[in-house]
Amino acid sequence: MKLFKYTLLAGAMVIGATSAFAGEALDRVMGKGKLVISTDAEYPPQSSINADNELVGFDVDVGRAIAKQMGVEAEFVTPGWDVITSGHWAGRWDMSVGSMTPTKERAKVLDFPAVYYFTPAALVVHEKNTTIHQTSDASGKKVGVGVSTTYESYLNKKLVIDAEGVPEFSFVVNDADIRTYDSDVLALDDLRLGDGVRLDAAFTALPTILEAKKNGYPIKVVGPEALFMEPLAIATAKGDVELNAKIKDAVTALRADGTLSKISEKWYGGDLTQ
Repeated sequence: MKLFKYTLLAGAMVIGATSAFAGEALDRVMGKGKLVISTDAEYPPQSSINADNELVGFDVDVGRAIAKQMGVEAEFVTPGWDVITSGHWAGRWDMSVGSMTPTKERAKVLDFPAVYYFTPAALVVHEKNTTIHQTSDASGKKVGVGVSTTYESYLNKKLVIDAEGVPEFSFVVNDADIRTYDSDVLALDDLRLGDGVRLDAAFTALPTILEAKKNGYPIKVVGPEALFMEPLAIATAKGDVELNAKIKDAVTALRADGTLSKISEKWYGGDLTQ
């Protein structure tokens, strides 16, 4: 996605993980005919459990498409986000398709073979809030974020995105009272209880906010500009060049034949993959 402004009318370290031996992960995947994929079970519309107890969402469909392109079956696991981003995978899964931003800190323990889409990061408040009119007004306020996310890093003024073509951004929220949750959606759950009841604001991806609004959450975006643009990448355990190359080739093919665009249109109503 190119740099853009969005309107209110619009419808993720621990250092020291062991590197993978070159080729080991790819050999395991191709030998078993199965690609084990980690993702977040509480992050709609990217990934969540539906009423039929099925894992669904944009990231889930992308993961399945990558596995199909590689000629193997997809199997999903849902560890905590802090566990996924720590890099200590120990072969329990082969890649993460979880809307992860490739930061310099995460790159110490993970590889990012391919960026597959882009989203704006946005601040949201309860619809009855009358004190936060622009993002800087959240300074000193209670702001909810998912633990070990780029949003938490941003509020701590430690966020450095390690990807080409990302517009520069500045830290405009100062001294926030940061409240962390196991997922961004749990922060939105607290926000919808009422203005200032538990939170004054929450900070997450715009698609997650719009999905919550569609589901009846009484919230509104503070804007109209994104605080920063996020490139979202596939992540792997550090060191397996062969697996990374295979995944990159798969994502390149899925972008070229329009598959990624179709999946984005299905879940977001627009193409966020270019």
